[in-house]
Amino acid sequence: MLKQLFTPVAIGPMELANRVVMPAVHLNYTPDGLVTDQLVHFYAERAAGGVGLIIVGCPVDEYAGAGFMVGLSDDRFIPGLQRLTQAVHQEGVPVAAQLYHAGRYSHSTLIGRQAIAPSAVASRFTHETPRQMSQADIERTVGRFAQAARRAQEAGFDAVEIGGSAGYLICQFLSPLTNQRQDGYGGDWQNRLRFALEVVGAVRGAVGPGYPVIFRLAGNDFMEGGNTNREARLLAQALEGAGVDALNVTGGWHETRVPQLTMAVPRGAFAYLAQGVKQVVDIPVISSNRYSDPGLADRVLRQGIADLIALGRPLIADPEWPRKAREGRLDEIVPCIACNQGCFDHIFTGQPVGCLMNPRAGHEGEYKLDGSTGLTTGGSTGLTTGGSTGLTTSLAAKARRVMVVGGGPAGMEAALTAAARGHQVTLYEKAERLGGQLNWAAVPPGREEFETAIQSLAARMARLGVEVKLGQEVTLDLVRAASPDVVVVATGARPAAPAIPRAESAYVVQAGEVLEGEVDVGRRVVILGGGAVGCELALYLAQMGTLDAPTLRFLVLNKAESWETLEALVTHGIKEVTLVEALPKVGQDIGLTTRWTILQDLRRHGVKMLVDATAREITPDGVVVTVDGREELIEGDTVVLALGSSPDTALYEQLKDQVGQLYLVGDARSPGKAYEAIHEGFRVGMEI
Repeated sequence: MLKQLFTPVAIGPMELANRVVMPAVHLNYTPDGLVTDQLVHFYAERAAGGVGLIIVGCPVDEYAGAGFMVGLSDDRFIPGLQRLTQAVHQEGVPVAAQLYHAGRYSHSTLIGRQAIAPSAVASRFTHETPRQMSQADIERTVGRFAQAARRAQEAGFDAVEIGGSAGYLICQFLSPLTNQRQDGYGGDWQNRLRFALEVVGAVRGAVGPGYPVIFRLAGNDFMEGGNTNREARLLAQALEGAGVDALNVTGGWHETRVPQLTMAVPRGAFAYLAQGVKQVVDIPVISSNRYSDPGLADRVLRQGIADLIALGRPLIADPEWPRKAREGRLDEIVPCIACNQGCFDHIFTGQPVGCLMNPRAGHEGEYKLDGSTGLTTGGSTGLTTGGSTGLTTSLAAKARRVMVVGGGPAGMEAALTAAARGHQVTLYEKAERLGGQLNWAAVPPGREEFETAIQSLAARMARLGVEVKLGQEVTLDLVRAASPDVVVVATGARPAAPAIPRAESAYVVQAGEVLEGEVDVGRRVVILGGGAVGCELALYLAQMGTLDAPTLRFLVLNKAESWETLEALVTHGIKEVTLVEALPKVGQDIGLTTRWTILQDLRRHGVKMLVDATAREITPDGVVVTVDGREELIEGDTVVLALGSSPDTALYEQLKDQVGQLYLVGDARSPGKAYEAIHEGFRVGMEI
């Protein structure tokens, strides 16, 4: 039972119906900074889903540096912002504007000029060096925060949040790494704190004493030589003294080498940062990062670690997360699996945010109750939401009998979407379990959330009445006997067959066989292919024999080993793994915001990575490769092939001209990421 999550709470004079907060998230829905229908539909649906407070990120001026964010730097933005706040208010939910300035994290290509910062310290995030702010720059920027706050208040926002986290401008003034000034804004802690307090004072002066002001801060910069939770506590106390009404505590900077948002981060891992802050203040504290489980969120509140919980990506994945949790429908929540494929990867490639688990994210307004698409969203804004399936639909014009062949992500999404629209759906999978290659992705430690995705898709299919037949391969005769109106072929892909000479006595297996647990490997393993599958397999093998978390905790508590020994036992297992890639880099098909964490883990676990290497021959002793113009033998007891795949279209070719409607989706059409597969399945389910 959730005892605390859905109790009311106040932030200053602002009353919230519950303790679920949607923090500011970058969406790329507003190319020119003006509020769009897409943005209004997106936030209206989250408000209708029962969230307690929504926070919308807004750059404060032309130096702030965020492309495609909602503008707040000029009065011309106010009418659109009023439309946004009105849409959220129609659902009875308060909404705040986050006052955002990236400082040295601003890309010159986005702002059309050199970024500004406390000091001219180069950024690893932008690979650019900012201009040091003059006294005039500082005064102007403080004023821009105040003006943005005034506009937010005029636009109907119920509160403002000052963005002082993630390594943005205020963080840059606070940190000795980026603040090397010799004037009153640099040097000791009190001087480095001055800019933040001036911003708070100016904002408070602009909005008045009875208007809520929130501050979002880094609980730990996670930068060597930077600020830790100790400084976060000092900052929190100073902010409370300056009249801030609540603190929103998140993790580290964008430049940190400590992952913040990938699925390798344990759920609720950074709750301790909020706990440290809450111990020294009396105002409400919001805890952020990786709260996809309502039970965990409620425990954090009941234990007094924080007062509110911020859910960003979980509310992208399921806008009805709060309502479902409050009503006890926990198994119906569509989970965020922290894959980053549709959210952060899209942000860093300039695309609108989407979601692997929720193909409708960012497209809420496209599926209206007009009979043409079947899906609708909304609430009192003229849209509708709800239902136990997470898909509220108008039925298809005519119910059809649909056969889906293949139980991977594309097939499962096509099946559940078609069923949600009223079709009679049967899904066939030749294996004894659903999930397809998501099962492989879920094997390496830290990637278990892919199993969560499979479970969610399967559960939604079951609630929608999809009949599932496992262990049954579909043939042309079976299709003819079933006589469906529609066939969706989602037969996936087959491992590529490389034209590499190999000795008969060489022990060669496919990556899928290892990840499925069908074969064992020797102590020395050579993996041919450094794409996503090869990297995940290398991590899986390299972590064999390392300490698991409970054992590590036991040894630490009992001081059974030195810290150096423990670090070695956590990172060095029983396999010697070499990854051979023909391209200049490994993991090039892994999303940008996840790739660096996987490469970091590969290095930590001692995986040897050989790039620009061409495999010439597989021998009983290993693999002969050409690298730097010379041949060498990479010794190995087992050679594992992870060289990509090719679409399995055999059944599709047989079915051409045999059924009324025939679709090809997922890897069977073109091998790709789970994001593309699920979105293809969704589109096909909508077309039937």
